[in-house]
Amino acid sequence: MVHRLGFTGDVMLGRRVDDRQRHRDVDAVWGTVLDRLHALDGLVINLECVLSTRGRKWRRTNRPFHFRADPGWAVPALERAGVDVCALANNHVLDYEEAALRDTLDHLDAAGIARAGAGETIDEALDPAATSIGDLDIAVVSVTDNTPEFAADEESPGTARIEVDVDDPDTRRLVRDALSRARETNPDLLVASLHWGPNMVTEPPKSFREFGRWLIEEGVDVIHGHSAHVFQGIEVYDGAPIVYDAGDFVDDYAVDDRLRNDRGFLFELSVTSDGAPTELRLHPTEIDDCAIHEAAPEAAAWSRERMRERSAEFGTTFDRDGEALVLSLGG
Repeated sequence: MVHRLGFTGDVMLGRRVDDRQRHRDVDAVWGTVLDRLHALDGLVINLECVLSTRGRKWRRTNRPFHFRADPGWAVPALERAGVDVCALANNHVLDYEEAALRDTLDHLDAAGIARAGAGETIDEALDPAATSIGDLDIAVVSVTDNTPEFAADEESPGTARIEVDVDDPDTRRLVRDALSRARETNPDLLVASLHWGPNMVTEPPKSFREFGRWLIEEGVDVIHGHSAHVFQGIEVYDGAPIVYDAGDFVDDYAVDDRLRNDRGFLFELSVTSDGAPTELRLHPTEIDDCAIHEAAPEAAAWSRERMRERSAEFGTTFDRDGEALVLSLGG
């Protein structure tokens, strides 16, 4: 049996998205993509905001942006989309300090949405999100190199933060700890979800490439990268896909006319019951009116061309099926 798992870039439900959703149907944020999301067997996202009406804006260090969504609509919206896993190791989970982070953890737990990458302590932040998609057991570990002041420790809540450096002993220790915990759940598929690097960068640096390949060597089956707000190229290493950056999926951000951070993809991974990835499909999307939509033909063509260009340096080539790009992984 083949399972189809969806992966998205940043899902930011705060600010104007939150404002718009208070006056429209709970499904509206998923636009014309909702049917495609419902057709998936599972869905993994990077949740780029907190789910709370509490807390105060983080002012201990300079933070220009603060993202918070009302859980009254946001949690049902995540449920309606079929979200199974939220990666939380990112630079916004403490935007409204500890109270809002704790609310986020509680709301996801109450909804039965698995989470990883943030918690009351570093111990909790390193725990995997473990869930079953039919007869496929998956585990997701979530780490970030963003925002040192948000890092959890033995006594304080926050993120599972690392330096993206395969030679850093603390990084190797923390990541191997997280991977070991994930393997204890005996998953068929092990995913590393990485919120790494600066904004608006179209190519991963050498250190990220080395780190992604090291993770595959350590037993990870899929790399789910995000943070840049624009999609980057895809590499296949030892049969495993490395999505260096999935870009943005839902937000209210200003659009760069050249980089087009409003354009991206829903990444659909086909996986056999024994955990072997066989194919990755890239469905073009675009953000409009604080919602995600199937990309119009011109936008879809632009995204396909950019993805081919950005993946070429990795020797990655795609087939075409309708509007989608298709990458065969064997398996």
